[in-house]
Amino acid sequence: MDEPRHVSVLLDECIENLNIKPDGIYLDGTLGLGGHSYQIASRLKGGRLICIDRDQTAIDRAGKRLAPFGDKVTFVHGNFSDAAEILEDLGIGAVDGMLFDLGVSSPQLDETQRGFSYLHDAPLDMRMDSSDSLTAYEVVNSWDENRLNRIFWDYGEERYARRITGAILSARQKKPIESTLELVEIIKSAMPAAALREKQHPAKRSFQAIRIAVNDELGAIRQMMDTAPDKLRKGGRLCVISFHSLEDRIVKTGIAARENGCTCPREAPICTCGFVQTLKSVTRKPILPSAEETERNPRARSAKLRVAERV
Repeated sequence: MDEPRHVSVLLDECIENLNIKPDGIYLDGTLGLGGHSYQIASRLKGGRLICIDRDQTAIDRAGKRLAPFGDKVTFVHGNFSDAAEILEDLGIGAVDGMLFDLGVSSPQLDETQRGFSYLHDAPLDMRMDSSDSLTAYEVVNSWDENRLNRIFWDYGEERYARRITGAILSARQKKPIESTLELVEIIKSAMPAAALREKQHPAKRSFQAIRIAVNDELGAIRQMMDTAPDKLRKGGRLCVISFHSLEDRIVKTGIAARENGCTCPREAPICTCGFVQTLKSVTRKPILPSAEETERNPRARSAKLRVAERV
């Protein structure tokens, strides 16, 4: 069986902004198939790279790709939200750079049995870590009306959230909703004809919402932004790639809280609130993929890279 194809998003921009030192210690908190990690590891001489992923399958695959780098690379099956704790457990006090690519990896989307795709039929799963207990099946078939409506509206930014929730509730009264394409048809049945003619697939936002809920993705990002930057050395870089506005907002707010968190009145001569700046933005606006990259890799279209430095 061929290895899945994956194109790392904003690869050159990430490597440039990490300012990799040959003897530095770096962390890739979202390993995936190891595209970013390979480029980091190839620039290390006496340094070290810590690679984290929730998906053991991803670790197994990337492990083969990164095998030539030997013990310079350490793999950890875990959640990027626990990056600071993972480094503590490894006895690493501080690192020179961190990278977090918050997108779903291409294999997770392309391998139909994982249930992430609205284009292929599969059991309702969507777990990034197959050892987790919560699945898309449970979300769709057991969550109440308010909870379903909230995730479609908040996580999917779906304007037909109430209609889709109503259609799901009605369908599951007759029988459990078991497969991805079954759910797609229910979603489509709730949407007006004009919405079905839009360029974007009608189930895209709803599937995004369910995936975020199953994997508690936004909670993981908040925890990472609250704790991981404390493990950066002075001058160390934090690079975070997000793919939709909810993710980017958390990253932007997390950096701002460490950069401009002083609550003293503007007219106060000195700071008395106790705020200590720990990050500064390297670029005020997020770095976006080039036209050439989006043409080569359409999945990069919505990507935004924010870079901050430890002060």
